[in-house]
Amino acid sequence: MISKIYKPLFFIGIIVIALFFTIAESGCGVYKLKDVSIPDSIKVVRVKYIENKAPYVNPTLAPALTEKLRQKIVSNTRLKQTNSENADWDIEATITGYSFSTAGVSNQQANRNKLTVNINVVVDDKKSGKRGQPQAVSRNFEYAGSMSLQQAEKKP
Repeated sequence: MISKIYKPLFFIGIIVIALFFTIAESGCGVYKLKDVSIPDSIKVVRVKYIENKAPYVNPTLAPALTEKLRQKIVSNTRLKQTNSENADWDIEATITGYSFSTAGVSNQQANRNKLTVNINVVVDDKKSGKRGQPQAVSRNFEYAGSMSLQQAEKKP
């Protein structure tokens, strides 16, 4: 299962979906999810494939994130997911950063490292014809300094 193999991807998916709901515009009749509103007129959403334009590319990140976001929308909202042009909202996202750095030092050695993932998300409201403004989302994941980046990515 993807979320077991890439635990950090699950958290990124949550952030992206949270951002999706925070930029939703409210209308007369609305659907609420934790104090965030989706207008009643919005029924179908299309999540476009998330592009990975980060300088360092994890080849499994974009497909896993795209699928996780689609699953979150279907399982946590009343919205239906489509791949056709007939969506009320189009969600586009681009992974713009995927980097790691030292988060903690002990005895002149890294004892904690940090993986940072940056994503830009745009929600287009096709019903109103409004193009959303890009929203930047960043999430950090710390892992033991004794682990390589590849080991941390596979950590359950």
